[in-house]
Amino acid sequence: MATQLEPDIHADEEAFRTEVQQFLAANFPAELKGKANALAGVDGPTDETPAQTKWREAVGRRGWGTPTWPKEYGGGGLTKAQAKIVEQEFAKVGAYNPIGGMGVMMFGPTLLEYGSEKQKQEHIPPICRGEIRWCQGYSEPNAGSDLANLQTFAEDKGDHYIVNGQKTWTSGGQWADKCFAIVRTDKSDKHRGISFMLIDMDAPGVEVRPITMISGTSPFCETFFSDVKVPKENLVGEEGQGWTIGKRLLQHERTNISGGGRLASMMGRSLGEIAKRYGKTDADGELADKVLRDKIADFEIRWNSFLLTARRAVEESKAQGGVSEISSVLKKLGTKLSQERSELLIEIRGLQGLGWEGDEFTDGELEAVRGWLFGKATTIYGGSTEIQNNIIAKRVLGMLDHQ
Repeated sequence: MATQLEPDIHADEEAFRTEVQQFLAANFPAELKGKANALAGVDGPTDETPAQTKWREAVGRRGWGTPTWPKEYGGGGLTKAQAKIVEQEFAKVGAYNPIGGMGVMMFGPTLLEYGSEKQKQEHIPPICRGEIRWCQGYSEPNAGSDLANLQTFAEDKGDHYIVNGQKTWTSGGQWADKCFAIVRTDKSDKHRGISFMLIDMDAPGVEVRPITMISGTSPFCETFFSDVKVPKENLVGEEGQGWTIGKRLLQHERTNISGGGRLASMMGRSLGEIAKRYGKTDADGELADKVLRDKIADFEIRWNSFLLTARRAVEESKAQGGVSEISSVLKKLGTKLSQERSELLIEIRGLQGLGWEGDEFTDGELEAVRGWLFGKATTIYGGSTEIQNNIIAKRVLGMLDHQ
């Protein structure tokens, strides 16, 4: 029993749960039930319906799209327990979190750690309200896995920089408002010559060329900077600190594109439920194809085991002050499992799982084929599997190179 010296925390949480339920009843449009968050993707512009705008603005005012971010910057300022309640109650009514994208996944958490007070006040609130889209300026034609080899150069001009160079695989660059980028400010030192800065995508000299993928979509771009003027106040941290800040941001990215984040929400219905729609069932209502049934059961066990491990690892990292090198483990395993699921979906659907266009295929079937093809990139972007193996060996297992 709670005493005056021991507040009834459970009662406070239940009161908050009631508050969330009342908020949902008053603000969540029924027509959006079961829908996904378009802002979180990189495959198209965000043309909102009135209902979507109403929902995004309502959640943004509360800060519940970024529930544990500081309230003074537009976040929810909630405890982990309260954030979990928000997640649970949203799920109960089929409501999605309308706040997302790279600003939430990667840039926001990094700016909260390394940004100046002025930068936090300027950039974090619009992210929390879902009013802005960010893209990432990291990879270059000759600086992919060896990212520190980047050559995009920012020349110091006193109160501003002049940036020249090229980035590639810029996710959603053609629809983004701003770009967080790592650029070279010193050519004499490979790592300490890199700085982290913010670039307006509508600034003169910025050119974006979409890249058409094997999936038929163009979520990635080539981005060219030709004498682009960047104010000095857009430098995050100190000049030459970009490699440190950039690596921290990558930890957030890897956590979110693994089962610890975005991929978990992409799984949707279980493979067993889908298989029953396409295959024969026995008298007990189970799949008649025992081999396929075993494959699905094996995958579902490993996937759910991974999700539990990922959730525990993410919580442990947060308790220790944020993400860590464990993000490389999550990224390596989560992306591999997502690819395996896509392959199983093709096997389950047979010929219906190989459609590219035509009325004989459902929208879900066509989307799955494109998702299968696009998924080939997940073990490459955000740091390839080979790079993750190196990080795991050195930073997690302590296996240092022998001289």
